Amino acid sequence: MTNFVPQVKRDIFMKDNSIFNPDQQQKDLSSKIVTGLERISEVFKILLWEKSKIVGLSPIQIQILVFITFHKEELCNVSHLAKEFNVTKPTVSDAIKILDKKKLIVKVYSSADNRRYNIQLSPSGKKIVSEVHDFANPLKSQIDNFDSTDLESLFSTLSELIYKLNKNGVLTVQRTCFGCKFYQKNEMSDYCNLLEKELLNKDIRLDCPEFEETI
Repeated sequence: MTNFVPQVKRDIFMKDNSIFNPDQQQKDLSSKIVTGLERISEVFKILLWEKSKIVGLSPIQIQILVFITFHKEELCNVSHLAKEFNVTKPTVSDAIKILDKKKLIVKVYSSADNRRYNIQLSPSGKKIVSEVHDFANPLKSQIDNFDSTDLESLFSTLSELIYKLNKNGVLTVQRTCFGCKFYQKNEMSDYCNLLEKELLNKDIRLDCPEFEETI
């Protein structure tokens, strides 16, 4: 026999157990933390939009320009950028078309397949990045006010959360030490086999240039 739960009861259950219900937050610290993370994500979007209005680019266009400034060329293509920012390939393609039209990027085509290309900054693109790359500084300036012990504790929690979200398929891309083939977890410490050194908590990277995914 199928268990039938009246709509009213389902609605009450959903309301009582929703992360966004203040009463639920008050009795469940995890719910309160998730709500806090949501508000911080809103700050990030606001800061990005403020820069967008100044330079006449969309947030995703700015994110693409900043990303290709600091990452290896093989990561700067439509397929990877779509995964990086959790958007569709057509969304990235449209953003790249506009950046190309504004002469902010240069497409470097593959010699093996002229349909495939990576992206580099043009001189004009570098100028734009110099104006927008600091959009998150107001957020960083507040975080800088915490003492080092609190910062290390916060970073430890965030880095582990990011890794777990990636393992569960919520985050499609991560380049943190925990998922790298060079990472080794010892009984009392973390170790990098590429650098051949023990890693302190503050040494763990969230975006490592040498990252290679564990197979």
